[in-house]
Amino acid sequence: MTGGIGVRVTIKLFATFRDGRFKVEERDLPEGSCVFNVLQPLSIKPEEIAICFINGKDANENSVLKDGDTLALFPPVGGG
Repeated sequence: MTGGIGVRVTIKLFATFRDGRFKVEERDLPEGSCVFNVLQPLSIKPEEIAICFINGKDANENSVLKDGDTLALFPPVGGG
């Protein structure tokens, strides 16, 4: 890393992902970070994610995050 601050990303968690965590949080990440780098410290496994959006568009754990992105993570939700 060249000493730059990297990227600032807004993370939004939904449903059970909020339990013991947060609803919305901004984080500074190193340049080139992907969704997986956000999941690790939150103890969320990629297979636990039903829907992953970056700026409202479909993404996955390998999607690279850019400065100003908004990452939204949804677990599977039951109902009926």
